[in-house]
Amino acid sequence: MYNEFTAIIKHTDSWWIGWIEEIPGINCQEKTKEELLDTLKITLKEALELNRQDAITAAESDYIEESVTIK
Repeated sequence: MYNEFTAIIKHTDSWWIGWIEEIPGINCQEKTKEELLDTLKITLKEALELNRQDAITAAESDYIEESVTIK
């Protein structure tokens, strides 16, 4: 599965800071732009997996998984 998200990044003083536009709470800070983008990817992946597990736990049992695509 391929997903694309938008990173909003900014260089301020000696830090690079960034957010994932589509997912609240995903924000990181690193010394280089490359490190920031890597950290954002890792944090996003972890947050999506946590959200996925939370949804499955909330559904308890007898649930159906369906793909949803938006354009």
